[in-house]
Amino acid sequence: MSGDPCPWCLGHDEYVQYHDQEWGVPSYDPQHLFEMLILEGAQAGLSWLTILRKREGYRNAFDNFDVERIAGYGEREVSRLLADPGIVRNRLKVASAIGNAQAFLALEAGDGFLQLLWSFVDAKPIQNQCRT
Repeated sequence: MSGDPCPWCLGHDEYVQYHDQEWGVPSYDPQHLFEMLILEGAQAGLSWLTILRKREGYRNAFDNFDVERIAGYGEREVSRLLADPGIVRNRLKVASAIGNAQAFLALEAGDGFLQLLWSFVDAKPIQNQCRT
C-alpha cells in the first residue's frame, strides 16, 4: 500500500505493518488466503490486533497452515491446540479451522479456493475512491 496509514492502524506497530504490507493488497496465493481464512475465523468476537499478535503462534500451532495436515487433525491435535497459549483456545474456532481445511481441499478438487474467492469480483480488485 502507498500513502499514509489509515487512522485505524495508528498506535500499534502490528497494525501499521499489516496495513502497509497486506491490507487491501490483492492476494493470488492460495496458501496465504487459507491462512487469512483461519485467522479471520479466529478473530470472531475479538480485535484483529489480538489475532495479529498471535499470528506466529497460529503458524506454529497449525503446522504453518499446512492445509492437508490440518484437514487430518483428530482429537489428539484438538487437545494440543486447546492447550496452546499461542492461539485463541476455543473449541469451536479450532473445529472451524479443521472444517475449513477440509472444505478447502474439497474445493481444490474442483475449480479451487482461489477461483471461488476471486469469482465474487470478476477476478479483479475493487478500487474504492474514498473522498475523505
